[in-house]
Amino acid sequence: MTLQQLRYIIAIDDFRHFGKAAEACGLTQSTLSLMVKKMEEELDVRIFDRDVHPLAPTAIGKRIIDRAKVVLYNVEQIAQMTRSEKELLSGPLKIALISTVSPVLVPGLFKHFGTQYPAISLQTEEMLTSTIKDKLRKAEVDMGIVAGPVDDSDLLEIPLYHERFLAYVSPKNPAYSSESIKTESLFRQPVWIIRDGLRLLVPGELPEKVFTYDRFFEGGRVGILIQVVNDNGGLTVIPETHSDLIMFSQQRCLRPIVDPVPSRTISLALRSDYIHEAKLNAVVDAIKHIIPGVLLDNVVRKERLVL
Repeated sequence: MTLQQLRYIIAIDDFRHFGKAAEACGLTQSTLSLMVKKMEEELDVRIFDRDVHPLAPTAIGKRIIDRAKVVLYNVEQIAQMTRSEKELLSGPLKIALISTVSPVLVPGLFKHFGTQYPAISLQTEEMLTSTIKDKLRKAEVDMGIVAGPVDDSDLLEIPLYHERFLAYVSPKNPAYSSESIKTESLFRQPVWIIRDGLRLLVPGELPEKVFTYDRFFEGGRVGILIQVVNDNGGLTVIPETHSDLIMFSQQRCLRPIVDPVPSRTISLALRSDYIHEAKLNAVVDAIKHIIPGVLLDNVVRKERLVL
């Protein structure tokens, strides 16, 4: 078994087609098929089920491919150790983000890397926290930006910034006349949430179990909730960093939530064997230029919003 064979089976899994994978690998389809067949014979397993369309890995094949990705990741780590600082600040960098931080960070990340680290090819993608963790374990992304705590022994967590939650209140809502909203009274009125689809949480209809803010959103976009409140009344909850992203006329609908102040810590998650220190520092440097300094100071976890 060779490293090249591992690259081949990953390519086939990506394309789910021998012909397209062969083209991407610079081989003929017959050569690629032969290399995979030799690997299957060596391991005495079928890595791919060729009888289904599109082509798909078998159960054991999926496990082999996942492990192959980690092996190649570790090989690349060894190569990184011998490169110069200039070389380390080049090449691809894949960052996965939860949807409630993506609109805050992504534009600034591309601007900062484009000017300060032009040799780095930045790629970003929005994902659920669970998907980000899974892709980090499989070495399919380099870093993840999530709401902490990460709570995963396979991953390292670096706190980036801390932010409060604010209520976005419709002018039609009685709470609009209040200067602030107490946490305990927040859900005694209609609240729009994204959980198992967009829906209205009415007084007395509390969820069956307590869950965190990211569970509250289920991958939804803050802008959608704001528009729903504008059109239908009620209120919703948004992260503090989104207050500068909405129109000035909408900012008058924001109210602080108090007693206690719900908040979250946004963290950088990465594999425990990650050694690209230069790229890690570049990302942290970019965050410092994007997020207001007051949110960066004394990053500690406080109370999180629960329902």
